[in-house]
Amino acid sequence: MSAVVYRGRDDLRIETLDVPQIQSGELLVKVAACGVCPTDIKKIHYGTVPPPRIFGHETAGTIVKRGARVKGFRIGDRVALHHHVPCLKCHFCRHHAFAQCPGYKRTGITAGFEPAGGGYAEYVRVMPFVLPGVVKIPARNTFAEGAMLEPVNTVLKAVKRLSLLRGDSVLIAGQGPIGLMFTKILSLHGIKVAATDLLEPRLKLALKWGARHAFNAGNANLMAEIRSAYPILDAAVIAVPSDAAVLQAMELVRGSAQILLFAHTTPVGRGCSRAALDFSSICLEEKDLIGSYSSDWTLQKEVAKLVFSRRLDIRPLITHTFPLNQTPAAIALATNPSPESLKVIVVQ
Repeated sequence: MSAVVYRGRDDLRIETLDVPQIQSGELLVKVAACGVCPTDIKKIHYGTVPPPRIFGHETAGTIVKRGARVKGFRIGDRVALHHHVPCLKCHFCRHHAFAQCPGYKRTGITAGFEPAGGGYAEYVRVMPFVLPGVVKIPARNTFAEGAMLEPVNTVLKAVKRLSLLRGDSVLIAGQGPIGLMFTKILSLHGIKVAATDLLEPRLKLALKWGARHAFNAGNANLMAEIRSAYPILDAAVIAVPSDAAVLQAMELVRGSAQILLFAHTTPVGRGCSRAALDFSSICLEEKDLIGSYSSDWTLQKEVAKLVFSRRLDIRPLITHTFPLNQTPAAIALATNPSPESLKVIVVQ
């Protein structure tokens, strides 16, 4: 089979490998679609993990082989995969901090080498401990919609971390694919969204996706414009890795508000520097600075209903598709998006 193998920092190679062999409790899935995710891009660009690996974890495809002990699935089923599933028993799981569970941090899908998702290959092996995260795709829905379950899950998890009431106002910094999903999901919950971005096409899209107002983040009068339209902001979501956006949000939100970091996933020393923060604004004004990372397996059914019903219709987000042998080009576009590009997916 063909696979895109990570051989080192910014080094991706199209190679021919053996199709993975499965055990009795596993599935073999022929990949049909795999989204390009910023977390994989950072691993590739900064070389944060040792090679060789095959990345790609926003994956959907067709079951072509089923182990004898696997129940509930048939050969030919169209499925969306979930590469992390928590143990539900450890200290972190009891606190609903699933992304910190040691078992959750194990990757249960591979196309070869150290498990890393494997979606940038023709076939993937699905291990027993992540089978509870496999979701069947309804006949009317596309593989691309199935591949989007994982990123939608991460956004819904983050939304549920916010203590909001219907009619509250939220600033969302960044209107790429993730920011637009925040905009839509929050608007579906009756939240008034103020969106910011540097790209005008994305600001226009934000208004179509439910934002009440959209502001160009490069405007010198940005703070005054937002304050004029939103004297009270109950929360802010930072869906772009910008320290300046965090500091602006800290100033704009009301006392006792929440500022949620979603895109700050690159550690200091790997392309990021330390940011200065006035801790008194957190203490005296009782503001909460929180983070949200990865997905929540317990939300899978809710996410599937949201996406497959098309109440959240993610199809317009997918602007570019690439064949497997052009995966490096797909990753390059997702790394340096054009004004018109949003979600990039590798299809087979």
